[in-house]
Amino acid sequence: MTDAHAGDAGWEGRVAALWEKIDAYEPAEFRARIAELAAERPEDDAAALFEQGAAHDSTGLPVEAVAYYERALDRELTGLRRRRAVVQLASSLRNLGRPDRSVELLTAERDLPADRLDADERALAPAVDAFLALALADTGREREAASLALGALAPLLPRYNRSLAHYARALLTAPDGS
Repeated sequence: MTDAHAGDAGWEGRVAALWEKIDAYEPAEFRARIAELAAERPEDDAAALFEQGAAHDSTGLPVEAVAYYERALDRELTGLRRRRAVVQLASSLRNLGRPDRSVELLTAERDLPADRLDADERALAPAVDAFLALALADTGREREAASLALGALAPLLPRYNRSLAHYARALLTAPDGS
């Protein structure tokens, strides 16, 4: 099942409301409340699996989160949740000492054609770049990481956009001083 199936506005609203109050709960209680909501869905529901992964991730259990994210993606999670799952899976993998896999996932995500993504998914492009930059740095590719991070930052500056974008690209071709 895909998260497109997760059209139950009541369920979606309760999930969103619970996430808004995450800081009001102890980690185990928050995970339990998400699990209760997930139990309302079919066992293999991709959206429910994603939410459980995110709950584990957000409460300091990345190993468990990875398993949920992978199951959700295997069940053809779609839309914004799919993109979030890729970013969050890649981040967890990086934190678990697997930055090479993180780079693979985020590079593939970054390479998706924009016309295959909706506006909400495209809005996460800076997050993809940011987490890819972290993973690149962890794999010893610091210049690529800096280039990517600065390139993502350039459009947000009130001035110097063109200059910073140019310098970001130049990091990939300029000698690194070593």
